[in-house]
Amino acid sequence: MKTLDAQASATAGGADPGWLAARRKTALDYYDKLDMPSDREEVWRYVDFDFALDDFNLVDAPGEAHEVDTGIAAALPETAGSMRLVDGLTTEVHNADARATFGSLRALLAEHADLFEPYVARGTPSDLNKFAAAHTAFSGDGAVLVVPAGIAIEEPFFIDVQATTSGTASFPLITLVAEQSSQASVVIRYRSDDDVNALVVPNLELCVGDNSHLKVTVVQHWGGATTSVSHLRAVVGRDGTLHLGEAGLGGALSRLQLQIDLEGDGSSANVVGAYFGDETQTLDYRYTMHHQGLNTDSDMFLKGAVQDDALSIFTGMIRIDEEAQKTNAFQTNRNLILSDGASAQSVPNLEILANDVRCGHGSTMGPLDDEQRYYLMSRGLDEPRSNRLLVHGFFNEALARFPEPAIAGVVTSWIDAKYRAAQEAGRV
Repeated sequence: MKTLDAQASATAGGADPGWLAARRKTALDYYDKLDMPSDREEVWRYVDFDFALDDFNLVDAPGEAHEVDTGIAAALPETAGSMRLVDGLTTEVHNADARATFGSLRALLAEHADLFEPYVARGTPSDLNKFAAAHTAFSGDGAVLVVPAGIAIEEPFFIDVQATTSGTASFPLITLVAEQSSQASVVIRYRSDDDVNALVVPNLELCVGDNSHLKVTVVQHWGGATTSVSHLRAVVGRDGTLHLGEAGLGGALSRLQLQIDLEGDGSSANVVGAYFGDETQTLDYRYTMHHQGLNTDSDMFLKGAVQDDALSIFTGMIRIDEEAQKTNAFQTNRNLILSDGASAQSVPNLEILANDVRCGHGSTMGPLDDEQRYYLMSRGLDEPRSNRLLVHGFFNEALARFPEPAIAGVVTSWIDAKYRAAQEAGRV
């Protein structure tokens, strides 16, 4: 294993093209200068890191992959392509549709050195925070999808991201590009065993071209000892649409910092989330929707639940530039508090510089509804079953909006099982 230093960065870079080598060197400088984030900063409020990045090492080779993917594999019997990243390195690639460029970043860079520069350059900036700097400095591999202009691919692509080795840090980069007038769907699965004490810092970079449609479904199911700090940056062109769904179920700490830039006139983004924290989990979401073009639309809709001593955090920002007239933008965050020790923080924000817009936000948190429970029990259900039905129904509104309906069914079953296990253990 390698410590996170200049030599490790050079090794991870391997045969970087010149533009990526320069980007990596700049990121390493930021990594050395930046401090670990602190909960004294508003963007990191409520989160207290009890580790340093250099507590973790880079792997020399990926660990043993988990072959069986219960639920997701069965839900996606046909795919346009699939690949697996283990501890940040590609171990398997299958591309069933030759019209698309799909595969390992490291391998594709060797063949098309300059193809990805404009897309990667528009991703998460290295000076955003120490984790973002570490990602660019130490990332060795990733997944790339480029759908050419005018091509519509109906079957989803599947990317399986695993952490298997305790004591390691991995930095998978996932770059998804839908060129002009194209269409694609991608499902990303994050997973690890409960005893894997690893740090994973994924970066997702999404580029939606003019008049294109990209659907992305992320299922976060890290094990209970894994920490993840993820960044997602999306740029949407004229009349382009992005439909993003994220399910957050696992991890000791799982954070997603998201920014979507609606640059093109008529562009739109639909973001839906469902998260469920238990025991001492922290699930942390920081979302920014930036409206820049005319006639842009966005909708953020997230539902979450916490039980035991879990904490959820949602900070949502809708930013509308002065030139972004005729914007429609809304954000909604609903939270269930299922135990006395659990808590949720929900902070919606608006920053509006235009004067011809429709914009709104809503935020709620509280326990299961007593009247709804009473109604169900009056129809013959006992209290535990009534509560399970209420939790199931609470999430159904969000999961029904997921980009891939088949994945929503899998997530529903996992949420139901998570709550039932807490009931049977007497925790709720």
